[in-house]
Amino acid sequence: MDAVVIASHDSVHAEQVVAAVRAGKAVLCEKPLAPTLAEGRLVLRDIGSTGEALLSLGFMRRFDPGYMQLRQAIDDGTVGPPVLVHNISRGVSGAPNATSEFSITGSAIHEFDVVPWLLRSPVVEVSWVAPRRSSEVHEGLQDPQLIHLRTADGVLSTCETFLNARYGYDIRCEVVGETGAISLTEPARVRLDAGRRHGIGYAADWRPRFADAYRIELQGWVDSVLAGEPTPLATGRDGVAASAVAEAVITSMHHGGSVTKVE
Repeated sequence: MDAVVIASHDSVHAEQVVAAVRAGKAVLCEKPLAPTLAEGRLVLRDIGSTGEALLSLGFMRRFDPGYMQLRQAIDDGTVGPPVLVHNISRGVSGAPNATSEFSITGSAIHEFDVVPWLLRSPVVEVSWVAPRRSSEVHEGLQDPQLIHLRTADGVLSTCETFLNARYGYDIRCEVVGETGAISLTEPARVRLDAGRRHGIGYAADWRPRFADAYRIELQGWVDSVLAGEPTPLATGRDGVAASAVAEAVITSMHHGGSVTKVE
């Protein structure tokens, strides 16, 4: 066995990553690297720089064709320098035991990785706000939530997370530049015209929506392992950076939505 894919429960990622890396295996670990920022930093400390070279992290949106085109458009200056990024992440239903914090660490963390990846600039401060809680969810979960991210380049990003939107799995991203705007389109494969209606359907969850992204990501990882080349995926340090943003957002949530620096 030359390589290991870790797609187990979040709570055991850290110990499994350390064990596999210490055995000299190339590792692809699904996000998150660890449940908390402190645990993620411990993983990097325990595996050292040599171990970090063996570790890849599965933030698959980096390999979604739509997100890749957005990044290329930003790099090409197609809409001018970015000033705003608007993100929406809606699902049909969240896990029965989901908490407000899990909405951040388990769902919004994708935006905490993809926004700095798109802009090539780290998140430096955050704030959290929320409307009234949906009547469809239990008291332990604030759903939906709205998160503000400011990156070092001054761009402001909004992130709506709504685990229980009911109507479908819906991921949106719009980059607003000084001279234009560019956004994802829903990657539907068919369009329905019937009963005086015109439209598309939504996926029930992330699997059909990001199937291509997962395949491209996995093939990129396999190719890099076979070639002995650096990973094209997110790194362990990228995972820790996303966790640092998540921790700052949770701090903001617990302190009345105060603007919070990312440490």
